[in-house]
Amino acid sequence: MASALRAAILGHVRVPVVVNGSNLLTPLWTHRTTSLRSMSSHDDHLEKTQVIDRILDIVKSFPKVDPSKVTPEVHFQKDLGLDSLDNVEIIMAIEEEFKLEIPDKEADKIDSCALAIEYVYNHPMAS
Repeated sequence: MASALRAAILGHVRVPVVVNGSNLLTPLWTHRTTSLRSMSSHDDHLEKTQVIDRILDIVKSFPKVDPSKVTPEVHFQKDLGLDSLDNVEIIMAIEEEFKLEIPDKEADKIDSCALAIEYVYNHPMAS
């Protein structure tokens, strides 16, 4: 069974090779001139200052928030007096702004601008 599976897999695997100066076949990935492509869907990752500015704008525009109290370190509930539903609405606005989906387990942990900034900045699909 295992040998049949191995034969089936190896029958479909293609390994790119190039002939170098000594006529030896070497895999393409061993050449230093080969460039690797990033796993990100876009090449221009957001600058941290862009993320900070956009998240602060989202929080400042929230109806229950006094814009003068919003800083990159502000806590949504302790400093701004928001409740858990407000927190969910802010997370949804962040998802919409940066065109990404934050899983519920991660969203529950984001309770401040600092955590939102870190999450979005480190997310490879944020745009």
